[in-house]
Parts: sequence; C-alpha cells; structure tokens
Amino acid sequence: MKINWGTSIVIAFVLFASFIFYFIIKVQTDSKYDNDLVVEEYYKHDAKFGDEMIRIQNATDLKYKPTIVTDIQGITIHFPNQFVPKNIKGKVSLYRPSNKKLDFEIPISVTNPTLLIPKTSLLGGRWDINMEWQYEGKSYLTKEIVYIN
Repeated sequence: MKINWGTSIVIAFVLFASFIFYFIIKVQTDSKYDNDLVVEEYYKHDAKFGDEMIRIQNATDLKYKPTIVTDIQGITIHFPNQFVPKNIKGKVSLYRPSNKKLDFEIPISVTNPTLLIPKTSLLGGRWDINMEWQYEGKSYLTKEIVYIN
C-alpha cells in the first residue's frame, strides 16, 4: 500500500497534536508540576504595591538597617542597637518558592536586638524573607533571599 504526501501530512499532524496533548494532560495532573501562584490573592496584593514601595523606601532610607544573616543555628535577624527592641513590632514571613506548604510567619517580639529563626524549622534551599515591621509609628518592609544548606 502506498501513502501519498497529503495523507503523510495529516498523519504527522495527528501524531504531533497527540504528543502535545499528552504533555498538557501530564503537566495538569502530576503534582510534581505544581503551578500555584506565589501569593494567594494576587490582584489584591498588586493593588497595594504603592504602599509596599513606600515601606521599602522607608527601610532603605534608614541610617542603621536590620541585617539578616544565615549561620549554623538558622537565620538571625539583627536590629541596630539604636532601636529600642520592645518598640519593634511586626512579622517575618518566610516563603519557600518550591512549595507553598512550607511557608510560615513569625511575629516580631524581641527583648534583645536579635531574632533567631532556628534551622530545625527550615529545610535546605531557597527562602524568600519578607520582614514587615513598625518602629515609632513608621512602617518598614525588608525583603531578602537566603539559601540554607
């Protein structure tokens, strides 16, 4: 039996389409290819972007800034000695880009100028840290990416 070129093109197109549909179905059904948004309510978060930029600018304008350091104990956040620790309020949000089930928040309530996030609560890999805090009526936002071994 001889197949003409028109039939060959149709067969090639059907095989290619089947190949594409197979991968679409595989990506949609396999949990390994999770495609959730990083932020649950993306558009509400985007509407507050201007306020977020003001808080980031406030943190940038500080003469003495908090520092985020990774060490063998975990992640340590050092506030400058010029701040009164009991007046610092806010939260530290840790986001794991690869798995949102590992995300968590820690309230900032310090009696000394350091806050330790123990390594036992952190898996190895990348963590996005968003530190939203207030001091003397002014709001600040510090963002940083750290890698845990």
